[in-house]
Amino acid sequence: MKHCLFIVFSLTLTSALFSQSYENQVEYQKKSEQAWAIDFPYPPAIVENGLVKKLDEMGLKTREAKGFRNYRGSIIKSISTESMDYIFRVERKSKKERDESVVYMMIYKGDANMFPLLADDIKSQAKNFLNSMVPFMEAYNLEVEITTQQEIVAKEEKKLKELVEEADDLQKKLKKLENDIEENKKDQKDQEKEIDNQKKILDSLIRKRKSA
Repeated sequence: MKHCLFIVFSLTLTSALFSQSYENQVEYQKKSEQAWAIDFPYPPAIVENGLVKKLDEMGLKTREAKGFRNYRGSIIKSISTESMDYIFRVERKSKKERDESVVYMMIYKGDANMFPLLADDIKSQAKNFLNSMVPFMEAYNLEVEITTQQEIVAKEEKKLKELVEEADDLQKKLKKLENDIEENKKDQKDQEKEIDNQKKILDSLIRKRKSA
């Protein structure tokens, strides 16, 4: 029981460590820009697909260019009721941490990064929006793992079915081989009898030659 509680606590702690957004810098259009960021303990491909799915469910459509996903003229009500450009980038956290990702989010209006111009409450809501992605990403990653495992199971089941079918074919071949062996043994006995008969005929002919 204590061991199970420890595992649950460890998983909760791990999730918590990856659940807090923070302010950071990201290289965008050859400039270092202020942004919000959040880390996820999942590979970049899964995180980016999850992000696109989540925003698509919110009715937001993306344009992808040079590794950035731009949601132009979008409204994310939990951040602001004002239409702005939300720009995201998902990348591997580091060379060593290939299965961990960082998501950057910038808010633009026209060509201006709104980060230094936004009110503190909007900035706080932007961080909260990223934090709210944590349970969604956990669920999305789990579904990906389930789907992947289902495909593995299906593949292994197909392999087993093929082995069973192969075994049936081999069993039929074995049965035929056993029948062929029995038939061969019978043919051998018949052939031995035939040889004996022919030898008797030969002996009879030879005896005639000697007596002639």
